[in-house]
Amino acid sequence: MFTQVELEYAGTDGHVAIVTLSRPDQMNALTKVMESELRKVFEQLDADDNVRVIVLTGKGRAFCAGMDMNELEVLPPEDIRAAEWMRPYDMSRRPDYQARYAYFPAIRKPIICAINGAAAGLGLVFALYSDMRFASDKAVFATAFAKRGLIAEHGIAWILPRVVGPGHAADLLFSARKIGIEEAQQMRLVDRVVPADRLIEETISYADALATQASPRSIKIMKRQLTEAPFQTLSEAVSLANQEMFQSIQSEDFKEGVAHFMERRPARFSGQ
Repeated sequence: MFTQVELEYAGTDGHVAIVTLSRPDQMNALTKVMESELRKVFEQLDADDNVRVIVLTGKGRAFCAGMDMNELEVLPPEDIRAAEWMRPYDMSRRPDYQARYAYFPAIRKPIICAINGAAAGLGLVFALYSDMRFASDKAVFATAFAKRGLIAEHGIAWILPRVVGPGHAADLLFSARKIGIEEAQQMRLVDRVVPADRLIEETISYADALATQASPRSIKIMKRQLTEAPFQTLSEAVSLANQEMFQSIQSEDFKEGVAHFMERRPARFSGQ
C-alpha cells in the first residue's frame, strides 16, 4: 500500500504503531510521495481504535535529512500557498494544526519520534511537531534552511522557541549549524537519549506502557488540552478542563481506573 513509508505494529495487542520513513539510501530525504504517504498513514492510524500510540522513526542511518534536493531543483517551484496545502481537511479540528506539515498535533494519539540519526530541515520539523522526542546517542540536528537560501519553513519559527527557548531557536535558525546529541539534550531539543542499538526497543517499551497502563481516553483528551493551550487564556484552559472532567467521571475508563486500583490488578482500559 505504501512505497516510501513502512507500517508495523508492536506492543501488547498491537496497540503501538511504528511508522518508518523508508528511503535509507537517500537518508530518508522527503519526496512528494513520502509526504503524501506519511499523512495518509497517520490519518489511517488516527481512525484505528486499536492503535493507542504512534512511533515515528527512520530506516537506516538517518531519521530524515530534509527535502530531497532533486525535488528542490524542479523549476518553477510549486506554490506552497495554494489552497490544497492550506485548507483545513477536518472542520472539527483547529485550523492551525491542519497545514501541510503542522498536522501532527491534530492526530489524537501520542506521537513519539524515535530519532535514529540525522534530523535536518523538514526532518527536524517532523520531530518538533511530535509529542515527544527520543533520540539515539548518534543523532545530529540542523535547521538547514538558511544555508539553502530559505526561511523558517512550515511553522518552525512558532514551534522551535516553544521547545528550546527563543535564544536557542534564533541560533539554530540563523546559523543552520549542526548540533550533536549532548547540546541537543542541554537545550531540551530532545526528551530522552538512548544508545543507538536500544532506541527502538526502549521507545516501544515506553509506548507500550502508555498504551496499557494509562487510559487511552485520558491521553486523547490531555493531548487536546496541550495542543489547545498555546491559543488559550488561563480561564479558557480551566473551562475546558472542567468540561472534560465532568465527562471523564462518567466514562468507562474512569470506572476501570478506580476498580483496578482498588482491586490491585493491572488496568484493562477500553478507551471509552
